[in-house]
Amino acid sequence: MSYNLDKAVVAGFGDEWQRFDQSDLDEAERLALFDQYFALFPWHTMPPNAAGFDAGCGSGRWATLVAPRVGTLHCIDASLQALQVAQRNLRDHSNCVFHHASVDAMPLANQSADFGYSLGVLHHVPDTAAGIRACVAKLKSGAPFLIYLYYAFDNRPWWFRTLWQISNVARLGISRLPHSLRFSVSQLIAALIYWPLSRLARVAEKRGVSVEHWPLAAYRHRSWYILRNDALDRFGTRLEQRWTRPQIRAMLADAGLDRIEFSPNVPFWCAIGYKA
Repeated sequence: MSYNLDKAVVAGFGDEWQRFDQSDLDEAERLALFDQYFALFPWHTMPPNAAGFDAGCGSGRWATLVAPRVGTLHCIDASLQALQVAQRNLRDHSNCVFHHASVDAMPLANQSADFGYSLGVLHHVPDTAAGIRACVAKLKSGAPFLIYLYYAFDNRPWWFRTLWQISNVARLGISRLPHSLRFSVSQLIAALIYWPLSRLARVAEKRGVSVEHWPLAAYRHRSWYILRNDALDRFGTRLEQRWTRPQIRAMLADAGLDRIEFSPNVPFWCAIGYKA
């Protein structure tokens, strides 16, 4: 039985990945995003025919680029709808194995995986620390685990955090709407907020202005497709937890990882650790 999941959140992501199955995502942009998230991953140390897992694979967006580089990739998701999208997107990769399971019930033997990753997932489960421990338990000694968790804006100014608190009030309401209505509202947010602010940051940057702390400046080079997808992801999800860098480091260490390293670049926080 699975305990570390929120059924409403799982249903929401099933709806999201059916709407945004990544089929319209430009391949160059997919690779650019992949390089951001996997910047710390030690591809050069992977053993031949390495076997690992994608915990919370969603649409398979990352798995499509990981699968060609490894021997076996276990794609795991708590949403059957999402897993069906991943199966469709990965149909040409015979080395992918699909599991409909939550993070606390992954059907892999402990100490069996050469690597693992979970990107943008474990901040959406009730017990993030327990989710990390469940993933680390599946790793062999010395195996890497790559994770991305929402950050608590610990590297941002106070006014940035205040803006987020205001937006979070909106998220708490929007995320409780029926799926079709939350989708419509999120697309309005993408058009009226994400697009103009991100494009304003792009223009300002071209004129020599530092936009590092501008709201939504991270999207200044992202496509309309990504803006729409991420607006739904941000405002359509009921359960969201955010962590500071020291808190993430502590959870990774408590789970049994060492040699922990954080990416200094967007997205915050991407981190990697190795099974002690």
